[in-house]
Amino acid sequence: MKMWNVFLVQLCAGIIAFAGLALFLPFQARAQSKGTVVEEIVARVNNGAITLSDVQKADQALHEEIAHDCQGCSAEKIDEIYKQKQKDLLRDLVDQALLVERAKDMGISVETDVIKRLDEIRKQNNLGSMEELEKAVESQGLGWEDFKTQIRNTLLTQEVIRREVGSHINIPSEDVKKYYEEHQKDFNRPEQVVLSEIFLSTEGKSPEEMSSVEKKAEDLRNRVVKGEDFNEIAKHFSEGSTAKDGGQLGTFEHGQLSKQLEDIVFKMDKGQMTDIIQTKTGFEVLKVEAHYEAGLQPREKVENEIMNRIYGQKMQPTMREYLAQLREQSYVMVKPGYTDSAAVPGASVIQEVAPTPDAAEAKKAKKKLGKPKINGQ
Repeated sequence: MKMWNVFLVQLCAGIIAFAGLALFLPFQARAQSKGTVVEEIVARVNNGAITLSDVQKADQALHEEIAHDCQGCSAEKIDEIYKQKQKDLLRDLVDQALLVERAKDMGISVETDVIKRLDEIRKQNNLGSMEELEKAVESQGLGWEDFKTQIRNTLLTQEVIRREVGSHINIPSEDVKKYYEEHQKDFNRPEQVVLSEIFLSTEGKSPEEMSSVEKKAEDLRNRVVKGEDFNEIAKHFSEGSTAKDGGQLGTFEHGQLSKQLEDIVFKMDKGQMTDIIQTKTGFEVLKVEAHYEAGLQPREKVENEIMNRIYGQKMQPTMREYLAQLREQSYVMVKPGYTDSAAVPGASVIQEVAPTPDAAEAKKAKKKLGKPKINGQ
């Protein structure tokens, strides 16, 4: 179930890190600069608008995300990934606007979670108070209220997806059995461990700073020992590239890890966690998510993995079905020259004229349609 939650987070939001601050924000989290500027409207979504600067900031965030996730990739590979994702840029902005409005229609409030998330960011950046965090955010040229709004919108989006999409995805035991029988070669394995990590970097740190980093790693490990979720801690505090995935490091056989790590983790059972490990680049804590003995794995041992695979296969088309219904029930118009890659048939384009009173009433009437149905439910 934890991995399913990570999948939801990945599906509806991304994260970027700003230079000088390890502030992890949703895509589009670049705040509006202070002051009022008349901007080109690229799309209208019900009573809201997506501006050219929104698109430009999302495009910049996409570049940063790819650079962060694909470190060491060739320029050609980075360009290939960018072109693949860029075509859906406006679609994703429309999706978020629709989901945030749906959350408001449903009466969802995430204010408590916004405060918790802000406090996690404050702690992650070793700031003493929320006022210090606000100053740090504004020092990056971001508006504090816009910063909070984007965190709020991401949380609203995730909650709508959880309630209205994820909860409708059922995986019968027969499907798990069938998948196992049809993919047994996938589960005939050498001895393997599946690892997650919490990593804190010491690169460029002085001896005094390294000591502080080690203490922070110990504190994070102790929080897990006391009952907090390892993957949630990793997602919010780990400094490695795996943070956005809840620290999921991957699956390893003998010979694929350094001897230092291999000697530790292959002696551990599922669910166990290492002590603090110092490496050349930082301090880390590893958790053994699974430990597979050599040979064909019993179905019960890989059942969660199979369910995650099936869930992932079902999630994207179910999500798109839901969003298509939201589009049909909403007023979405896109300016000529821009493309919403998920536009429904008959979608309108923005005309450079003021809407008539009749058009405004039609918009309101259209929004009163009932809850979208998933798989007829």
